[in-house]
Amino acid sequence: MPGSDRSPIRPRPTRPEGAASPVPDADAFRRALRDARRRTGVRLVFGGRVGGAGSLRLSEFLGTCTDSMNGLRVVAGKGLGGRVLAHRRPFSVNDYVPATAISHDYDSAVLREGIRSIVAAPVAAGGEVHGVLYAAVRDVLPLGDRTTGSLVDASRRLAGELAVRAEVNRRLRLLESATRPAAPDEPAPPAVEAVRDLHAELLGIAHEIEDTALRDRLRHACDRFLRTAADDRDRPDRDGPAEVPRLAPRELDVLAHIALGCTNAETARRLALGAETVKAYLRSATRKLGVHSRHEAVAAARRHGLLP
Repeated sequence: MPGSDRSPIRPRPTRPEGAASPVPDADAFRRALRDARRRTGVRLVFGGRVGGAGSLRLSEFLGTCTDSMNGLRVVAGKGLGGRVLAHRRPFSVNDYVPATAISHDYDSAVLREGIRSIVAAPVAAGGEVHGVLYAAVRDVLPLGDRTTGSLVDASRRLAGELAVRAEVNRRLRLLESATRPAAPDEPAPPAVEAVRDLHAELLGIAHEIEDTALRDRLRHACDRFLRTAADDRDRPDRDGPAEVPRLAPRELDVLAHIALGCTNAETARRLALGAETVKAYLRSATRKLGVHSRHEAVAAARRHGLLP
């Protein structure tokens, strides 16, 4: 059984002062390794991100006994990981030492760890390889189709998360560009309706993201945009400050989608909620805003600076 390799879980070494910055999305790779180990039953798993130069840097490990591979840079075509980078598909070797299908540029690091059988899978999205995940054992014990398939599943899940993060960051940049005046050589900020659409989508995405830091960044960006929009908005009907109703996050999410013209069913689908749940949030928001219809609720929320 692959799980018979009883190697200890070795904590990653502390990064010394002056060392290179951490690999982007390291937290997502660590979660993927835990997922891979659970799915494959293999105790020794590791991986890393592909950098700007197209080389792979091994940075995240579970089950290693040495630091021999920490920070190792793998280039396309070299070693097992390099073959994965070059061909963009999984590869394995049943016995690393005599293997002729791969180059042996990294033998020193790999053999110090005692690895014999190993499989590697690309983390691919958008036609590019963003990283590689490995599963390995210290015996000549071929890792079969089941292990390879499970590692590929973990890689695909990671690729999906990285794609979501990239899209969220792109939309955040668009939203943040609307909160500051454009420089003379910059393009104009997005149109109002496009910004409202971004705002609604980001609110919905925020509830689905496991990454706390990214979720908080989403919320802060949305709040900052609303404050800026409220400052710039001409509201002659307001004689003085009024008490702003306190709406729950999900009530705001529902209103943001209603403001885009979504039906209850469309809002439910976008937010992964039940249709009756959407109705309940909408009724609650309408009551708190002191109005009687969905359209009046949207207008009141904008008047109070709760929606763009």
